[in-house]
Amino acid sequence: MTAVSGASSSFEPVGEPGRPSEQGRLRVYLGAAPGVGKTFAMLDEAHRRRERGTDVVVGLVETHGRARTAERLTGLEVIPRRSVVVRGALLTDLDTDAVLARRPDVVLVDELAHTNAPGGRHAKRWQDVEELLAAGIDVVATVNIQHLESLNDVVAQITGITQRETVPDAFVRRAEQVELVDMSPEALRRRMTHGNVYPADRIDAALANYFRPGNLGALRELSLLWLADRVEAGLEEYRSAQGITARWETRERVVVALTAQPGGEGLIRRAARLAARARGELIGVHVRSGDGLRERSDPAVLERHRVLLEQLGGTYHELASDDISRGLVSFATARKATQLVLGSSGRSWWSSLTTGSIIDRTIRDAGGIDVHVIARDTDGTRLVNRRTPRRITGQLPPRRVRIGWLILAVGLPLLTLIAKGRRDDLGLATELLAYLGIVVAAAAVGGVVPAIVGAITASLVANFYLIDPIHTFAISNGEHALALFVFVAIAATVSGYVTVAATRTHEARQARAEAEALARAMATLVGAPDPLPTVLEQLQRDFGASGVAIFRVVESGATLLAGTGDVPASPEAGQAMTIGDEAGTVLVMCGADLDSEDELLLHRRVDQVSLAIAGRERQLEAGRLAALEQIDSLRTAMLHAVSHDLRTPLTSIKAAVTSLLARDVHWSPAESDEFLETIDDQTDRLTRLVENLLDMSRLEAGVLTLRLEPVAIDDIVTSAVPTAPSTTSPLTIDIPDDLPFVRADPALLERVVANVVSNAMRYSPPDLAVRLEAEDDGGRVTVRVIDHGPGIPETERSLVLQPFQRLGDRRTSNGPGVGLGLAVADGFTSAMGGTLSLTDTPGGGLTVELSFEVADPLPQPSPATVPATRTARSSA
Repeated sequence: MTAVSGASSSFEPVGEPGRPSEQGRLRVYLGAAPGVGKTFAMLDEAHRRRERGTDVVVGLVETHGRARTAERLTGLEVIPRRSVVVRGALLTDLDTDAVLARRPDVVLVDELAHTNAPGGRHAKRWQDVEELLAAGIDVVATVNIQHLESLNDVVAQITGITQRETVPDAFVRRAEQVELVDMSPEALRRRMTHGNVYPADRIDAALANYFRPGNLGALRELSLLWLADRVEAGLEEYRSAQGITARWETRERVVVALTAQPGGEGLIRRAARLAARARGELIGVHVRSGDGLRERSDPAVLERHRVLLEQLGGTYHELASDDISRGLVSFATARKATQLVLGSSGRSWWSSLTTGSIIDRTIRDAGGIDVHVIARDTDGTRLVNRRTPRRITGQLPPRRVRIGWLILAVGLPLLTLIAKGRRDDLGLATELLAYLGIVVAAAAVGGVVPAIVGAITASLVANFYLIDPIHTFAISNGEHALALFVFVAIAATVSGYVTVAATRTHEARQARAEAEALARAMATLVGAPDPLPTVLEQLQRDFGASGVAIFRVVESGATLLAGTGDVPASPEAGQAMTIGDEAGTVLVMCGADLDSEDELLLHRRVDQVSLAIAGRERQLEAGRLAALEQIDSLRTAMLHAVSHDLRTPLTSIKAAVTSLLARDVHWSPAESDEFLETIDDQTDRLTRLVENLLDMSRLEAGVLTLRLEPVAIDDIVTSAVPTAPSTTSPLTIDIPDDLPFVRADPALLERVVANVVSNAMRYSPPDLAVRLEAEDDGGRVTVRVIDHGPGIPETERSLVLQPFQRLGDRRTSNGPGVGLGLAVADGFTSAMGGTLSLTDTPGGGLTVELSFEVADPLPQPSPATVPATRTARSSA
């Protein structure tokens, strides 16, 4: 057993000079699992402090029946626990008042996350510790990693057990010292098998479930990582307090720059090997342009790189920066990286000369970070930072470019004719400004190519027609030559800036449209139960396609998963694109004229389609799991019910029949009749039980067959009441003779009334009558069964309408009945369009109200066949 200290400062013995009197100090022993020795280590620390003269008492220590732990309590003063009786059980807890009255220097408190018994000062034990610390008492405590609040869901995922008792991480982190009591999974399991952790009857179950080697290894890793984070946080606080800005290589972190260009897989693998050799952390980062308009990375390649990075144990990050080298260095510095891995660039020397080298700038700005430049991939292909060459016409639509050429074709000849006609009235400067206006207009509409061609053409035309000597390209005046040169330079410069502005405006609109489309797609994924059809409709609308479909392609053929519009008949009927990593799922689009920008946007939208497909599959799987869970729950409940409620009547019947068949005993007629009555009653009980089970199975399977017709309530009650179990509780029936018919299934309604009346008579006191009454509520008939039994709390009423649930139990009661009566009644009533509600009976008890729709009037029979008038029934 080893204790790894994760404290940011030492924990001085209590009682020494310099001890703070206002606030006590906390020391925590942290364990990865029960049984690693936290309590034992805490008691050892108590004995060491006691030998040094410190006043140490035991506030609360749980030995869990472990002999060696109990032995370590010898010689230590133990504060008596607070005792409280809860539901007949004696519970003990930390007596905070007694500790405060005793005021020791140090108190030991085991299991910080424990929930206190009712009546204490606080709900949780860690809150008691907080009060002791506030009183100036030092506390030494223990806690397991599974009880930390931030790791609760992770532990539940690992072990399959959700811990209900947790302690806030902030409370444990504030401890002056945290020590990890560590033990390997193999050693802990050996302790378990030797009986040093749990009693013998719990060992096998514990080893097969919670204490599996994989579980213990994962919990141990969680403990180490949590403590390492705490140590790092303490180190950062120390560096900040001391004003230390220099980088400390306490842990190797390798940052690899992802360019999302083909051939980058080798770069990632090389960085992963560097991180593995240094036992460090691998971090991948992709830098996008700050405005989002110059991004030319292939999203499919970037996704492959991200997946590969995560498979190799790395984490993926993205950031936006106008300066790639500065963004990389800033990110690496913020993550405290020790090494930065870059791929060599395949840019030309001219490009590096004019725009600078990203690698050179990164090395220059990296400071103390080691920069690795990887020359070639493992397959021999050079890693290059290929940018899709920007088309010289920008990203303008062809229609605008054609209009720009038209402006030149019309404007230049027209302006030349006007200038020639008024050559004596206009100066050369005015003429060149007019030409410049034509060129700028062409640049604003058609881009840089029409602008440059227009500038050169305008200069030649002006030289040939307007500058002496006319009709030649010679220039006699030096000032005219200078003016013409300046004109060309200004025209080219202004045209370039205008083209860039126009291109950026177009790209900004396109980026906004892409963002809106992606936002709509994400909103669809979040809000719709099955977002796939909606996502396909958005794709069809955004790309102008006639039809969009998703196919799952296997060896036997293609299966259509979803489609919209003119759905393609097969993947070969349109443009197909693979979705995600599964080569068998393809997106097919018909009737869409996609350019390179559309294809780039479609690649990005494919990720949304992949998420929609995954969401649909998860919903289908969740539906299947929910159905299986419901079936399993019903099967489990039925087994619980059958284990007792079928066995009891069968046992009674068997005992009565065996007694009657006994040849060596002579029974009197009264005794024989009693045996026969027992057989009859228990047979009726079995019959009702089997009928309820069959009814519930029909309800759960959804195969209930209804025959709705006008039904008289009094006739149903007459048939249903005799089927109720015999009881000493009297029954009073009050039904008006003019009560209208209800729309229901006679057989099902009889079962409903019988079950409700049986339930009321079973729980009602023998001296108080159960009342069954009915009334016309205007369009509906309400039947009430009123008893004066124990009633049902409002919070439990929804529970008793579920199968196999009875008042006061959770499928564990051994009382009569399996908890199906009210569940079957509620299911049948809902199937017939009625409602069943539970309310309180004034004075105590439960009232069950059944409400049914009044049936349409029956055809009036002839006087000879008019039935006898119904009379109100009243019995006691």
